Amino acid sequence: MFDYSLSLFAAIVATFFVAGVVKGVTGMGLPTVAMGVLGSLLSPLAAAALLLVPSFVTNVWQLLAGPRFAMLVRRLWPMMLTIVLGTVFGSMLLTGGQTELTTIGLGVALIIYAAYTLLAKPLHVSAKWEPWLSPVVGLVTGLVTGATGVFVIPAVPYIQSLDLERDYLVQALGLSFTISTIALGIGLFWHDAAPVGNLLTSTLAIVPALLGMAAGQVIRERISAQLFRRLFLIFLLLLGLEMALHGLL
Repeated sequence: MFDYSLSLFAAIVATFFVAGVVKGVTGMGLPTVAMGVLGSLLSPLAAAALLLVPSFVTNVWQLLAGPRFAMLVRRLWPMMLTIVLGTVFGSMLLTGGQTELTTIGLGVALIIYAAYTLLAKPLHVSAKWEPWLSPVVGLVTGLVTGATGVFVIPAVPYIQSLDLERDYLVQALGLSFTISTIALGIGLFWHDAAPVGNLLTSTLAIVPALLGMAAGQVIRERISAQLFRRLFLIFLLLLGLEMALHGLL
């Protein structure tokens, strides 16, 4: 907080409000929007540090609001374990000082997620594949999270492929995002990459994020969630392209 100009601090507040609106309408997207926008204003490392507290609070809220927490933990614990391992290991890239590389990686992750969600048909994973596929998906998700601060690839498409009922799906995503946030925090603290000023600003960002979520829930009742989601994904796709090209040029 102490290192940011007033205009940059205002941009951070606005970003978390908008990210909260997206999460309120779609049930997800706060970390992705926050990393995408803040990663274009700050380094991906600084953006990831700002993301920690509001992401943790909003995802724990989503996780605990669901009906079957214990069942999901028993089913998905291998994936959650490898998410932690992959994230802590992958965070060496995010904290390694290679700003151009991590910016390109963040842009590519946004492009892949947006393009896949817009264009690909839903997948279905058979129950017999789940015991060995879950740890692999968790490890890849962790590596991507540690390197870019984006939690969604390939965790979200995989969890969506498990044919969970809607409430269980939302809760499973909350579980994955919560574990990813905790693991990212461990990785950043392990590498001494979470300055006190960033953590203070991150804590203050809870307020606009929660206000945005509340506004998003109101908006969800008034507009087409499908249209909103499509526009949101197109925005992420364009943002990812800009970040990847900026890192290359």
